[in-house]
Amino acid sequence: MGRENIEKYSLPYALLKPVLGLWHSKIFYRRIIVLGRENFDRNDHLIFAPNHQNALMDALAVLFSLKGQPVFLARADIFKNRFFSSFLYFLKILPVYRIRDGYNSLKNNDWIFDKTVEVLKNKNGLVILPEGNHEGKRRLRQLKKGICRIAFQAGEASDFSMNIKIIPVGIEFSHYYRIRQVLTVVFGKPIEVSEYKSLYHQNQVLAINSLKNRLSEEMRKLMVHIDSLDDYEAIDELRVIVNGRYSDDIKNPKLFRDRLLIEKINGLAERSPETYRKLCNLSLKAGKLAHKLRIDYRLLEKERYSPARIIRDLIALAVTLPLFIYGVLLNFIFYIIPELFTRNLKDKQFYSTIIYSVSLGLALLIMPVYLVISLIVIKPWWLALLVFATIPVSGIFAWGYRLFYNQLKGIIRINRYLKRKNSDFIKLTEAYREILDIVRNL
Repeated sequence: MGRENIEKYSLPYALLKPVLGLWHSKIFYRRIIVLGRENFDRNDHLIFAPNHQNALMDALAVLFSLKGQPVFLARADIFKNRFFSSFLYFLKILPVYRIRDGYNSLKNNDWIFDKTVEVLKNKNGLVILPEGNHEGKRRLRQLKKGICRIAFQAGEASDFSMNIKIIPVGIEFSHYYRIRQVLTVVFGKPIEVSEYKSLYHQNQVLAINSLKNRLSEEMRKLMVHIDSLDDYEAIDELRVIVNGRYSDDIKNPKLFRDRLLIEKINGLAERSPETYRKLCNLSLKAGKLAHKLRIDYRLLEKERYSPARIIRDLIALAVTLPLFIYGVLLNFIFYIIPELFTRNLKDKQFYSTIIYSVSLGLALLIMPVYLVISLIVIKPWWLALLVFATIPVSGIFAWGYRLFYNQLKGIIRINRYLKRKNSDFIKLTEAYREILDIVRNL
């Protein structure tokens, strides 16, 4: 299955996708929240338009939130290696050529365009990241016109007989670089390209710009968008301070809590610039102190932790230590080796992509070996399979154990700061309480 028939159903792809999805959705992330799938019909001619902040992980977020075999568009420079380009075509990714790829290469876009029409006719679903490239900030940047041109030209090629719809998609990661985080994917309501048919026939440039502006507006509604560049760090930190505890909330996802918070902060900036500036300064101050003192904001919700709580947690750690050691011994290779591939990383936004890809590759190589060893060493066979199944579970447990251990260290650290009346900790708690007071009054 190559680029010539990329829109056709691929059995090898169908077999591989669940494997990749299992590692992505059950191992790499601890929770994935997907909303809005009821907004579109898979039998329509769909173009999905997600925001782009976290390299390949953005595309995977959409891929594993959809059924079927959608086709993606990506920049052409990653197709330079012949072997790698064959693999990308197998993964149903098509190149888009830009002037920077060479003026003569632009003619290749004619063939790519024909392929996108075939993809839409075949109802695969076409995924285009309209910002063009990624940036590690929670904000939507200026959209490129390419997605609108493709939508209109595909409609024109079929005399607008295809009811092409663009689906805005919002993607939010609770953390860009850590594993076992929460991923939220929100599909918005479709934008029907046919609504702009008359305008397109009258003035193509105006129609493209109108559709692009509307898409941008709809995408912002589905994601965390911090418009202010000057106060970006302060507002981003406020999200963590105020809403960090809600990362796993499915009924009221943190993404929408963050959006509401940012909306309130923006309103505060207009109504009361002095209070807004004070809030931003407090946020930056709290961020520096929390980093210096190695304190998680969620641990500040209580003013003091009892010795009984600490003793209870210590006992829990001691009792489950053998399980932690078991998990580490069998899974440390999935943690250590991927990290080695990130040491000279220039673009930090590729961190999760590399960790996911390398750890997945290791799993595909090593897990079959573990299975064979289990069947040889352990009898009967059902017990061997049961032990084998504990390997990934124990790895997840070991990761959670480490987080629990770090949380307990933080609690002990807080009690020590309180006992010694640490001046920085007092400043941190004062800033934290003041931030919450201001936010409650918004």
